Order: sequence, then structure tokens, then C-alpha cells
Amino acid sequence: MRRWIEAARPRTLPLALSPVLAGLFLAMAQSGQLAFFTALATLLAAAGIQIGTNLHNDAADFERGTDTADRLGPPRAAAQGWFSATQVKRAAHLVFLTSFLLGLLLVLRGGWPIFALGVAAIASGYAYTSGPKPIAYGPYGELFVLAFFGVAAVGGTYYLQTLNLSLQALVLGSALGLPAAAVLLLNNYRDFETDRIAGRRTLCHLLGRPTARLVYALLLLSPIPLLMLGGLRMQGWPLLLALPLAALLIRQLWRSEGRALNQLLARTGQYQLALTLLLGLGLLLDAW
Repeated sequence: MRRWIEAARPRTLPLALSPVLAGLFLAMAQSGQLAFFTALATLLAAAGIQIGTNLHNDAADFERGTDTADRLGPPRAAAQGWFSATQVKRAAHLVFLTSFLLGLLLVLRGGWPIFALGVAAIASGYAYTSGPKPIAYGPYGELFVLAFFGVAAVGGTYYLQTLNLSLQALVLGSALGLPAAAVLLLNNYRDFETDRIAGRRTLCHLLGRPTARLVYALLLLSPIPLLMLGGLRMQGWPLLLALPLAALLIRQLWRSEGRALNQLLARTGQYQLALTLLLGLGLLLDAW
């Protein structure tokens, strides 16, 4: 069980849950209401899609020969021999199916737009490391993350709560998608050499490491003015508390390499969660 939990990579869950929480915060601030069971199903479905993607990624990368003994990231289940690639894929299918069934419950409230969004999210989870042109093996992974871990997650959550879609929700989704994209950029920065050998050509390979460090800094810092100037009715000053956190992360990237970047990856995901909580505080203070 411990190995299955490790294979699911629970440290990545803030990337899936933070935008859902942000959508809930905004919907409650604007409507004064919370559809509790819809919110719970949304959180569980989002977590399931993240875990399913992680498991399928584990098996697919092993089958493609990407995960080798030179891997710098945390151990993977198939590569370590904890489970066969077939077992890991079956687990991914099961988790995706669970999210799909939860999504059907959400369709009862949100209708066909939610069905289409859920199917697209699950399909993208498979396509991330599968198919003739996997998303993770090209330069568009960060755009994928921005779209699904930002705009779609926040916008879909907000729509399920209010049955409307606002410009503020899309702005919020774009802002929170940026640090999520920073996590993937950092992951590819860490694996720069091993990915190159495996045939990956990510955004990091196009930019080069020095420029990738600058883009990482931009992805962390730009959500703050975007949220403060994006038309959200909130107290903006709590978001300024994220600036020293961002500065520490940027500084650590310039001073770290190799496996030392694993801790920075986790902290970058936590930074997105911190932004979400500071946003919630700003919305709450405005309501008072």
C-alpha cells in the first residue's frame, strides 16, 4: 500500500486541488453560497484525474525507456519493479474511471459543458505520455498545464457552483495556471539531459537553461499583479505576502541542480496553494 501511495505521487495533488479551491472561493464570494456535495465531487474528480495521469505517466515512461537508472526525480513504481507496467496502467484506468463516474454526477448539475470538459481532461491525461506525439515529449506541456490546471479547473469549478461563467473566473484560472506551469518547467529543467537523451524536446530545450530560469521567475511573479489588477473584488494586499516566497524559490533555482531540485518542485506546488489561500483571505476581507 505504501508503494501504491508513492506511485500516486500525492505531493502533486496541490496542483489539482488549488485551482478547484480558488474557483470555490470566488463562487462563494460572489454568490454567498456553496453547493457542498458538488464541491466535494469536484475536488475528488480533480484529484482522481491527477493521480490517474501520474500512474499512466509512470507506466508509459517506463515502456518508452525514459525512466532509467540516471533518473534524478523520485523513484517510479514500474522502473523500480514495485509493480509491472501493466499493473500500473490498470490502476490508472481504475482511477480515471472513478473520476469519470464522479463527473457524471457533476453533469447532472452542469450539463453537457461539464461532460465535455471532463472527457477532455481525462483524454489529455492519457495523451500526456501516450500516443504518437505525447504532450510531455514536446514544447507545449506548459500550455497544457496552464489550460487544464488553471483556466479549465477554476472556470469549471466556478460554473458548477454558479451555473455561469465570468471573466473574473477566467482571469483567476489564468493566474493560478502560471505557477502550475512553473512546476512542469522546473521538472523538465531538472531532467534536461536525461530527457534529451530520451528524445524529448521540451520548452526547456527550446529556451536553454538560462532563459528557462527567467521564465520560471516570470511564472511565479506574474500571478500577483494579474490577480490584483484582474477586476476581482478583493483586498489585494495579502497577495503581496507571496512575493518573498517567490523570491526564495527563484533564488533556490539559481543555486540548485540535480536531485536538490526535487524539494524545489514540491515547494513550487506549495507556492500555488499559498497563492490560493492568500486569494481566499483577500476575498474574505473584502466581504467583511
